[in-house]
Amino acid sequence: MPRISDEPPPAADQVFINGRFLTQPLSGVQRFAIEITSGLAAAYAQAGQAAPVVLTPSPVGPAPVENPLAAAGLPLRYRVVGRRHGQAWEQAELPGHARGGVLLNLGNTAPLRARRQAVIIHDAGVFRRPDAYSWRFRAWYKFLHKRLVRGPARIVTVSKFSRDEIVRFLGAAPASVDVIAEGADHMQRLVPDGSILQRHGLRPRSYVLAVGNLAAHKNLIGLRDTAVMAAARDCDLVIAGGINQAVFASQQQALPMPAKYIGRVTDNELRALYESAACFVFPSFYEGFGLPAVEAMICGCPMVAADIPALRELCGDAALYCDPAAPADIAEKVAYLLDHVDAADRLRSEGQARVRGYTWAAAAQSLKAVLDRL
Repeated sequence: MPRISDEPPPAADQVFINGRFLTQPLSGVQRFAIEITSGLAAAYAQAGQAAPVVLTPSPVGPAPVENPLAAAGLPLRYRVVGRRHGQAWEQAELPGHARGGVLLNLGNTAPLRARRQAVIIHDAGVFRRPDAYSWRFRAWYKFLHKRLVRGPARIVTVSKFSRDEIVRFLGAAPASVDVIAEGADHMQRLVPDGSILQRHGLRPRSYVLAVGNLAAHKNLIGLRDTAVMAAARDCDLVIAGGINQAVFASQQQALPMPAKYIGRVTDNELRALYESAACFVFPSFYEGFGLPAVEAMICGCPMVAADIPALRELCGDAALYCDPAAPADIAEKVAYLLDHVDAADRLRSEGQARVRGYTWAAAAQSLKAVLDRL
């Protein structure tokens, strides 16, 4: 695969995408990066413009970097550049290979030396919820984000709430931060894998689903009363998700009991879990957007959501809200949906109507407009 230095100088409007996300475990940020890159590929093709070039570091070890974008046959170009990995690659090597074009960074970080670039900062969690992150991660993100906001990078985020947070904690001018939404339609492309239910002994409409990692701000421990309440109704509390100990604080909370923690699941399994759940509960203390919320709604899963600004902005009247700091209130709201089928059915239909406009194509067009201005 050719190096950038082997290629002719790029046109000034050539978009390079920081592909470091392709080397990271899949979570909400990586999901966003994969889907928005796919949408951008289509947007540039429709406009008759040059395809974005995805720059990735060399794979670690003999196995190639797994690339779900390449498997989809998208109109994108890929180049493996540099010899380093991780943050060292991003800061020291990536800027030189993107020189002459516009660099797009999708996962909260970006090289400080790049002049023409946009960076997606999803939230200000390291400032608002520092207890959820390791001290190394927290210190690096605070330093990096402050420098990026004060430099020439164009800042983009995923909700009005997150824009307000970036303005407050990073001192950005409101007009200097663009807002794009995320999408939910990736769930509709999936074939649900119902075998996940059989493997864990789950009956349709007889379990409450939670999705998230064990970081403190996800507040899974706040579901302890919900777990007890559900068990009393012959229901399971099912928790799907994993944890990245390099990012989140190493001292983890205990899981609420009784609960079934089933760990990471595939996308197809996740759709099956959403579609068959009695309801979805999202007790997080802090979110910049809340991707699991739109995934649940588009799958027709009624939701109890934490009463926090980002989820209010996202869900509107299509969720039943609870106080995330009050485990008893979370359990009470979940019990209400378990006991009132008519209310659950109303939220199913209202949720699906709410997220019809949340598409990755629309998000990509909004982001492309930002890049065109650069």
